[in-house]
Amino acid sequence: MRRLGDLEAEIMNRLWDWGQPATVREIVDDINTSRPLAYTTVTTVADTLYRKGWLMRWKSGRAWTYEPVRSREDYTVGLMQDALGSSADRKTALLRFVEHMSAEDAEALDAALRAVGRHEADGH
Repeated sequence: MRRLGDLEAEIMNRLWDWGQPATVREIVDDINTSRPLAYTTVTTVADTLYRKGWLMRWKSGRAWTYEPVRSREDYTVGLMQDALGSSADRKTALLRFVEHMSAEDAEALDAALRAVGRHEADGH
């Protein structure tokens, strides 16, 4: 999975945070509260995200409304899988990753592994 570009990530993060569809105008207006950005630039990047399969869109009057197809967590999983897949020694890469985890993240990983173990034990 290719990492999102800076503006792609900025658009996706807004849509993920909002949890609802938005028009390009709404996205541009929000970005413009912190820095100037042209409407056409956001339109182009949103169209690119649509063509890449990250967003769905539909017409709302004359404007396009966009909504994420994939969750932020799905994006993170893809990045993590790619990073792990780039290692010739996955076991060592995982070990080093876990060694650098915070206690909170290690607890979350342990809980996730237990949940998967229970799920597999149930025959699913």
